[in-house]
Amino acid sequence: MKDKIGIICLIVLFIFFLVVINRIIKRESAGNVTQGTELSKEISIEVNSINFQKEVLSSDKKVIIDFYATWCVPCQMLSPVLEEVAVENSDIKLVKIDVDQNEELAYKYGISAMPTIIVMENGEEINRSIGVISKEDILKLLKK
Repeated sequence: MKDKIGIICLIVLFIFFLVVINRIIKRESAGNVTQGTELSKEISIEVNSINFQKEVLSSDKKVIIDFYATWCVPCQMLSPVLEEVAVENSDIKLVKIDVDQNEELAYKYGISAMPTIIVMENGEEINRSIGVISKEDILKLLKK
């Protein structure tokens, strides 16, 4: 019985730390955007099957597609990093696709884990990454 209570306590503690970390990340990313950075454009565009052709396939810029889910903690950790890359690189377009709301696009691009990042250029996939990665690794994905 004591083992079960100990396991439950560890799970509750783990969830608590995830919530705290998530709040810290959101606070830091909000601070990074407002400190000395004036945004004249939206950082990311929410994409679905209706605007996918226009925003991704017909884009004249390289496009980073962030396949995410609202409940996905790793997705929430990666989002501010992607936004930072988009702010610092005006030649990049960042789009976000909620896999729960856009199952057909997730299926079409073989999304089996989140977050998944796909880099597209001229309507063609040039690179892909699954999971949380660093800013440096995102920039490497864009180089190809």
